[in-house]
Amino acid sequence: MTRWSNTVNALRMGAAICLFACLPAQAGTTLINASSNINQEMFQEYNAAFTRYWRGKTGEAVTIKQTHAQSTNQVARIRNGEEADVVTLAVSLDIDKIAASGLLPADWQGRLSNHSSPFTSTVVFLVRRGNPRQIKDWDDLVRWGINVVTSNPKSSGIARWGHLAAYGYALKQPGGNDASAKLFLKRLYGNNRVLEYTARGANTAFTKGKIGDAMITWESEAMQIVAAAPDEYEIVVPSMSIVAEPPVAMIDKMVDKRGTRKLADAYLNYLYSAEAQELLVKYNYRPSDRALAEKYANRFKPLTLFRVDQVFGSWGQAFKDHFTDGGVLDQVYDPFRNAS
Repeated sequence: MTRWSNTVNALRMGAAICLFACLPAQAGTTLINASSNINQEMFQEYNAAFTRYWRGKTGEAVTIKQTHAQSTNQVARIRNGEEADVVTLAVSLDIDKIAASGLLPADWQGRLSNHSSPFTSTVVFLVRRGNPRQIKDWDDLVRWGINVVTSNPKSSGIARWGHLAAYGYALKQPGGNDASAKLFLKRLYGNNRVLEYTARGANTAFTKGKIGDAMITWESEAMQIVAAAPDEYEIVVPSMSIVAEPPVAMIDKMVDKRGTRKLADAYLNYLYSAEAQELLVKYNYRPSDRALAEKYANRFKPLTLFRVDQVFGSWGQAFKDHFTDGGVLDQVYDPFRNAS
């Protein structure tokens, strides 16, 4: 073989090596966010904002791949090996279950501000325009003849927040205790004919199916529905409710495998930025930024709020006591009676 041939072959080999080694890794330019159904529209806009920010900061074009499902379904998929760099779900317990599989640290909630919840909501009631049934507080939802719409806490994260909000309200009334709170929930679920599988299913039943006098839902969701149809619906903010804290987290094992740790960390931290917090307000979430919270104080009606850990100890304890087989939900809800 001639010296010229050796040189050509060496150049070809070098070019082939560079084709794979010199190009940026695809894993570094793609981020996968496994999210709950309820935040689909908001994260679509957030993803566009983040990609602009990231390109301006690093010059790198990033693609965000978004998946949406019930929080419980997302947990099962990730634990079964489905790829996700970050999760943005409805309940911290769902991420605890992922952590229990060794995919991220058990203390994940302390890695970001506000318990890794960049925004919050609360539980309110959506009623027909003019509030014909004169529903003003939780006690009105257990009146005889009132038809309440909600989703099933066994499958819906938002429904779990609503269940715990009602229980906490009853518990905090004068003379309230576990027995009276269970009785209150029994009356509340007695006014519900069908528990929808998803929060979106409950929305459809109430808005399109015209079922029910009131729907228990997140404030952010209720505000979105009223904005789209102000002549048909209005919001009733109860005297007391729960702080709904949708959590976010990085899946360490996955970002290390895919080489996306730096990108995933920036993606979650950017949720706390001024631009992102303004976007969250646009989608009717209460911002964690104190200055913005004061700026939009008139947008969100004040009420007495309590956190899960203040009443139930932790989300893990609340889930065990209320939503496992034989728990409080099973004790107070009779599907056969409600189906009649």
